[in-house]
Amino acid sequence: MDVLTLQNFAGCVGQAFDLSLGESTVPLTLSEARPSAQQILPGMRREPFSLLFRSHSAIVLPQQIYRLKNMSLGILDIFLVPVARDKDGIVYQAVFN
Repeated sequence: MDVLTLQNFAGCVGQAFDLSLGESTVPLTLSEARPSAQQILPGMRREPFSLLFRSHSAIVLPQQIYRLKNMSLGILDIFLVPVARDKDGIVYQAVFN
């Protein structure tokens, strides 16, 4: 995929994504895919959107680009930022402008 869009992810909410950490993986679940409130500007290649992924691990990974693998979308490199922690684990966000 050249340009990822909200439509690419909309049907994947609830699906598993495997985050690669070299020899090991961290399972994530895509919990939300929603359009951004940001105004669409002339020349933008896509409508801005954000994704929320949930990890049931207590370990917080630093913000950086991670390689994710999903059954529907294949392998993607996505910049993830930890944005919340609760009793169920860590929430990571990806924002696409």
